[in-house]
Amino acid sequence: MQTYLVGGAIRDALLGMPGSDRDWLVVGATPEEMVARGFLPVGRDFPVFLHPQTREEHALARTERKSAPGYRGFTIHAAPDVTLEQDLARRDLTINAIALPAALADVQPLPVGALVDPFHGQRDLQAKVLRHVTGAFREDPVRILRVARFAARFADFRVAPETMALMQEMVAAGEVDALVPERVWQELSRGLMEATPSRMFEVLRSCGALAVLLPEVDRLWGVPQPAAHHPEVDTGVHLMMVLDMSARLDAPLPVRFACLTHDLGKGTTVAEALPRHIGHEQRSAELLAHLCERWRIPVDVRELADVVAREHGNIHRSGDLGAAALVRLLERCDAFRRPQRFGLALLACECDAHGRRGFEERPYPPRPRLLAVLAAAAAVDTGAVAQAVRDRGASGAALGAAIGAAVQRARTEAVAAQLPAVEQGVPPPV
Repeated sequence: MQTYLVGGAIRDALLGMPGSDRDWLVVGATPEEMVARGFLPVGRDFPVFLHPQTREEHALARTERKSAPGYRGFTIHAAPDVTLEQDLARRDLTINAIALPAALADVQPLPVGALVDPFHGQRDLQAKVLRHVTGAFREDPVRILRVARFAARFADFRVAPETMALMQEMVAAGEVDALVPERVWQELSRGLMEATPSRMFEVLRSCGALAVLLPEVDRLWGVPQPAAHHPEVDTGVHLMMVLDMSARLDAPLPVRFACLTHDLGKGTTVAEALPRHIGHEQRSAELLAHLCERWRIPVDVRELADVVAREHGNIHRSGDLGAAALVRLLERCDAFRRPQRFGLALLACECDAHGRRGFEERPYPPRPRLLAVLAAAAAVDTGAVAQAVRDRGASGAALGAAIGAAVQRARTEAVAAQLPAVEQGVPPPV
């Protein structure tokens, strides 16, 4: 029985990056032996065990044989006769198919001479190339998403031409159609959180997978916008700039997904109306709903994206709105009940505003202005307003409407009183 450190921890150490979670591979053992040594079995699809002390995952060496379409269509063979090289051969990229004997895993600096690297992963790391290990790559369509995700993490790496050609063949063969929502979202969400998320979508688009998975996004390339507001003109180019700005501003996942989907409606603007996109916000929200249903996007993520899709134009133009319109905007965004989410929506809109050529460093006044407006409106004592309505004798079915109207008036008055100070950047009184 031999144990090896494999995968991302070695790759990142060779790149001088902070360490990934450590994955361990066990060669020459049976599940029974692992249990006898105190390991806890946790693998559902293949033998994986938790170390009794460190709780790190240890997987038995295995081979995989394609037996049906999709990423689940595999027959797994895990046995003591499976060699280290056979296990490494089933991995996705050469840079992830490097192993190190466990006894040397904590040696510093990394003992490069002891690495087991049958597929020349170190060479590809030095050349900054993402290359598939063997033709077995074609058997798992999730690997297309993984390559795209690694492109987003390592933005200066290129995809090997033969790997791109293989991914294009897989898309043409319909392998991507067999992907299930859980795995698609898992990889998309991880790619969105990388340092250069635009690279993920560039790779997916280059191999044809984006048109299958996210046609609403794919069709945005080549769609023009007014050059006065969008010097980059192309909507797809703008979208990638917005995504990378969200990474630059260290935005959380819901904001990055909202950035990805905020302009979907521009892909359905009729040719006669171009380059303007009147009403694209509502069309974006409708397309977003279908996309989220298809890939089972988490509720908190889809709800923020819906607010941003519907209201980003109004938020951008909020400097032209009066007190009453500002309060209605806050109500549509559910800002009084969900102020934290509203703050995230404003961050997404700031990414949108900065994601234009020449606008990257410009201030974005709507964000601090609307936060100040919200603070002024939220300071209204709604309980006192409601009681005053009751004291005037309102009751029955009309009571709720009367209270709602009175609260809205009070908030509008509060905002109107505070607007001069807001325009000068003075925070509202606490």
